[in-house]
Amino acid sequence: MTHRILLIDDDATLLDLLAQYLQEAKFEVLSAPNGAAGLKLAYSQHPDLALLDVMLPGMDGWEICARLREMTDIPIVMVTAKASESDKLRGFRLGVDDYVTKPFSFAELVARIQAILARASSPGKDTGYAVYGSIKLDLKKYEACVDERIVDLTPTEFRLLEALVRRRGQVATEKDLIEEVWGGVRQGDDSIVRRYILTLRKKIESDPASPSRLVTVRGFGYRLGTGPLVPPEDKDSGSG
Repeated sequence: MTHRILLIDDDATLLDLLAQYLQEAKFEVLSAPNGAAGLKLAYSQHPDLALLDVMLPGMDGWEICARLREMTDIPIVMVTAKASESDKLRGFRLGVDDYVTKPFSFAELVARIQAILARASSPGKDTGYAVYGSIKLDLKKYEACVDERIVDLTPTEFRLLEALVRRRGQVATEKDLIEEVWGGVRQGDDSIVRRYILTLRKKIESDPASPSRLVTVRGFGYRLGTGPLVPPEDKDSGSG
């Protein structure tokens, strides 16, 4: 299967070089010099992954990312000269799957793209659902339901929750999660797991400050509990 990659960058030289390299790596490439053109291609050509620069004239990469997320759940990789933590966090909050800073190796970028696409098409996606406790994931629609309530998750949050659901209460280490969710390209950056755990708790916990569903196992990693804890007085009520 040939994957289709959408490139959005106003640097014509870089765009041409990167397109050529990706084509040699057996990808089909769609190129756009700005956000408006890129969004039109995303709508009409249905790419498998979008690679876009942050600093673009008119519509910047942040806005493009937000608009892409409104129409599709394809993986998004941001390319930028900015390397600050605040910029990276902003990207992850928007649902960016990976973040590459300039200058970068074309070979490494292709490896990251291949890892992301492999996860997106990994075996098991066609089984339909992944369920544990009150959490039900529709793997075809990328839809999460918690306590019979639809929860709006970014693609990365969904993959993280799926990795935990599939373990059915068993502990996942940060290394395990980096390997499964980010394809191993975030090795050495364990803090990214903690950041996503925090954002996920805000969406699936009734009290994120005192989590009962997504539990930290100190010194080991994270696991899913069965849901909100029932106070002792509620357990006893009606027993007798």
